[in-house]
Amino acid sequence: MRIAQVAPYYHPHLGGVESHVETISEELARRGHDVHVVTSHLEDTPLQEERHGVTIHRVPQLFNLFTTPVTPRLEEALRKHGPYDLVHAHSPPPVTAWYSARAARKLRTPHVLTYHCDLEIPSIVGPAVVGIFRRTLGRYTVNHSEALVATTRSYAATSRALWHRGDVAVIPNPVDPSRFSPNIKGDAIRRRHNVGDRPVALFVGRLTHHKGVDDFVRAAQFTPANVVHLVVGGGPWDGHLQRMVKDLGVEGKVILAGKVDYHDLPRYYAAATMGVLPSTSRLEAFGIAALEAMATGRPVVLSRMPGMQEVIEDAETGLLAEPADPKDLAEKITRIALDPELAASMGKRGRARILEGFTLERVVDALEKVYEGVLTARGGAGRP
Repeated sequence: MRIAQVAPYYHPHLGGVESHVETISEELARRGHDVHVVTSHLEDTPLQEERHGVTIHRVPQLFNLFTTPVTPRLEEALRKHGPYDLVHAHSPPPVTAWYSARAARKLRTPHVLTYHCDLEIPSIVGPAVVGIFRRTLGRYTVNHSEALVATTRSYAATSRALWHRGDVAVIPNPVDPSRFSPNIKGDAIRRRHNVGDRPVALFVGRLTHHKGVDDFVRAAQFTPANVVHLVVGGGPWDGHLQRMVKDLGVEGKVILAGKVDYHDLPRYYAAATMGVLPSTSRLEAFGIAALEAMATGRPVVLSRMPGMQEVIEDAETGLLAEPADPKDLAEKITRIALDPELAASMGKRGRARILEGFTLERVVDALEKVYEGVLTARGGAGRP
């Protein structure tokens, strides 16, 4: 098949949706499909390039609003670089998928939408803006997609944007269990940050409001003195977290590692005792960082949120904590940190759960079935 994956952002931009699109695109290309990614242009990136078997087309942004790229020339790009057998868009940020659905309709090309999470704008006008979008451009995008994909059953059932569609396919985010593996050694990372043999609770993600990283830092006040809270990632809250660490008096207990090299990330998980993802918003519908920790054989502590709570089995592969509750988060971190046998057994079961249902091969198998169903309904099998 000749497939266009349409995403608001792509490499080198970092984020969960970007990681998802990059991973599935490269696997589809490895399977022999002709895969093109159409995305927004970022500063210091070429308008077109080949990367790991995938052709990337970057469309100039007219402007950027609430971190949402507005790219009206996306339709032109799909027309210019097509034709495609199928267009698969990813949302949010949302406007790109609307451009994609509208272009696919004009080009009479089947359109698939993966709805990664609900929208949220952290401002006083945010709920009104989100509501208007959902009832207009958002509804158009959903209604003009032949197939819809959500990453969890609970999210598909509770998202107001998807309630009127009863045909949502549930396909989880994937993880590469060969890249994130219990066989990886984290000793060098422990030496780098001088943590010795102390328990390490690891947060990996973009430093922004919905990730709950501020609660992770606050929780350091309530965990045992020898427990290290290690934060990996960058974002708009960099300065805020640095000030918070100082104000709370948890210097040395909280380590802000910043962005790390792509090749180093698996070693950070290997260096950790557990992964922690304390997100507080429906912007976090799944949590790829949780999969990466579990694939490495580490237990996880996650917020009890729709979607995320489907990733683990509570008390079996990790623990669920109440969102926006640093004390409860600290209690869950402490329980694992003080019980190495519990951590080891949870990590072993978590790795098995990954191999059972979250591998890249299984996820792309499921996507190919969705694509084939859409093309069959359209009366064409697509190009091999």
